[in-house]
Amino acid sequence: MSLDGVMQAPGGPDEDPTGGFKFGGWVFPHFDEVCGQALGKSFGAPFDLLLGRRTYEIFAAHWPHVGADDPIGQRFNQVTKYVATTSKTPLTWQNSVALHDAARDVARLKQQDGPVLLTQGSSALLQSLLKADLVDEFHMSIFPVILGRGKRLFVERTNPAGLKLTESTVSTTGVTINTYVRAGDVKTGSFALQDPSKEELQRRERMKKEG
Repeated sequence: MSLDGVMQAPGGPDEDPTGGFKFGGWVFPHFDEVCGQALGKSFGAPFDLLLGRRTYEIFAAHWPHVGADDPIGQRFNQVTKYVATTSKTPLTWQNSVALHDAARDVARLKQQDGPVLLTQGSSALLQSLLKADLVDEFHMSIFPVILGRGKRLFVERTNPAGLKLTESTVSTTGVTINTYVRAGDVKTGSFALQDPSKEELQRRERMKKEG
């Protein structure tokens, strides 16, 4: 995602121009060998894909058509693709399964034996998963660019949660590649004086009134 949290259309200008988004392909200038290695590591362990309908359509129009020498493409074509969708239109990409109640179906899948459910893109689906508290781990590459508008990973009223950084790498182009796992509730503390000043007490009262 960008430094200001936008995740829309990282791969190219025609990927997702909805909402008037004009910066499609913003990841490309910053992608280097370090970013490629991080992706390879993510796709190295067993996984199934969990995708929103729009991201699925982007992937289904691309990955089945890459050459046999593309290892990511071959993995994507082989694994099961679970797709959150309200449409009854058949999913034509091999090994694709429709999920018509994403939160309920993902909760059920998480109770079963099987590989990790790996989500790429899918901003609308992610909002449903975050709201239902179904995300266990975040792999986030933060690119040194501010986009100002676009679809975001975290929106207002996302469920609060504590996270623990378990891995972090910086690419040659300044991309920070981080892995976070859930770490309970948000913890708070205070740097305030033990005996607040009169001005501070007055300020707090004003804040209460302002809501």
